[in-house]
Amino acid sequence: MGDMLVIEDDRNARIGLKRAFEKEGFKVDAAASAAEAMAFIESGLYDAVLSDIVLPDGDGLELLKTVKESSPDTIVVMMTAFGSVKRAVKAMKIGAYDFIEKPVDLEKLRLVIRRAISERSVREENVRLKRELKKQYRFDNIVGQSEAMQKVYRLVEQVAPTKATVLILGESGTGKELVANALHYNSQRADGPFIKVNCASLTETLLESELFGHEKGSFTGAFSQRKGRFELANGGTLFIDELSEIPRTTQVKLLRVLQEHEFERVGGNETIPVDVRIIAATNADIADEVASGKVREDLYYRLKVVTIDLPPLRDRKEDIPLLVNYFVDLFARKNGKEIAGIDGGAMEAMTRHSWPGNVRELEHCIENAVVMTRDSRIKIEDLSIVPKEAGRDPAESGITAGKPIRDVERELILKTLESLGWNKTKAAKVLGIGARTLYRKLKEYGIEGRG
Repeated sequence: MGDMLVIEDDRNARIGLKRAFEKEGFKVDAAASAAEAMAFIESGLYDAVLSDIVLPDGDGLELLKTVKESSPDTIVVMMTAFGSVKRAVKAMKIGAYDFIEKPVDLEKLRLVIRRAISERSVREENVRLKRELKKQYRFDNIVGQSEAMQKVYRLVEQVAPTKATVLILGESGTGKELVANALHYNSQRADGPFIKVNCASLTETLLESELFGHEKGSFTGAFSQRKGRFELANGGTLFIDELSEIPRTTQVKLLRVLQEHEFERVGGNETIPVDVRIIAATNADIADEVASGKVREDLYYRLKVVTIDLPPLRDRKEDIPLLVNYFVDLFARKNGKEIAGIDGGAMEAMTRHSWPGNVRELEHCIENAVVMTRDSRIKIEDLSIVPKEAGRDPAESGITAGKPIRDVERELILKTLESLGWNKTKAAKVLGIGARTLYRKLKEYGIEGRG
């Protein structure tokens, strides 16, 4: 359980408490006076301190101050005789976890100590998890040594601590969400919520409800009041992915939040103020989307206070060996396999590949190779990549006559996605359908996407 210091001038009580908590698993030191207690405190840290408030040569409150100054996380429980309850309350204000009246109910005291230890463990675990999150999303985990990626690092480092709205551009699979994570977890809002919404996967009605929430009865199926992503992100960051898929009517409401920091839920009249940092992303050509009128120009300029443009993997091939080794190590540890690395032929093949699906495609390729290889090194035959022309006509996919239309459509969608590195926006354009229609068909046909 840890180390405990018991401070009690009554010999029998001191011995009884020492034995009781040794049975609980503590290593217990016992002191009969303030002076003896100070000697123990100066020689080491304790997980818990159990002290009488009134001591023959000193004040338990002074000891409490000393303990909390040297070790704020130490649990201190004060014991008090009847008549000194006011001092016990003062002890709580100084930092004592709790106080217990004499004569001590040993079982009650055990419960207090156990609860304190449990609560401290939860706090420490929360701190550890937050530390791990910051570690996971620190800049150097956005892997790359090319000049293009060095520019991205510098931008993230400069922009993360600010309140600036950020627009992240880049093809599908280039790491836009990872950059958004890094911006949030390295910002002053790191302890606040980080909420994400993918606009392409929702209908117009659902998207507006997801962003702003709705009141009970505001539309069919609205059986209760619901908070939207903006409310959930208050005090933190909202990451809006697939920006170009937001309908123009919803864009107007989004623009208002950016300008005035307030909104109303769908079907509601109450104006709700919010403090949210916006990070938006799109894999579309945003200039074309603005020129065509699909994205409002005023919204675009509101969002692009800072723009981070992520290069496709084909334009930074010098990063491929670094990424390969990073993912080999990651997935070998994850799957409990001993993989020494990747041989020269396999690395050459990966460097030559065009990677239409960018880093995400490379990641999946390496994960598959690590899982499937029977050797200590990944070889070219372990790789699942095959050369593809990114713009290949879906009609050349090998679909034959005599199949049901449903099967043909499913195969055509699948082949198109594969040929375009699972870029759903480009696939929808090639297929001549809207992005939302494509997402609906993916769900209908049970196609598990990679983007």
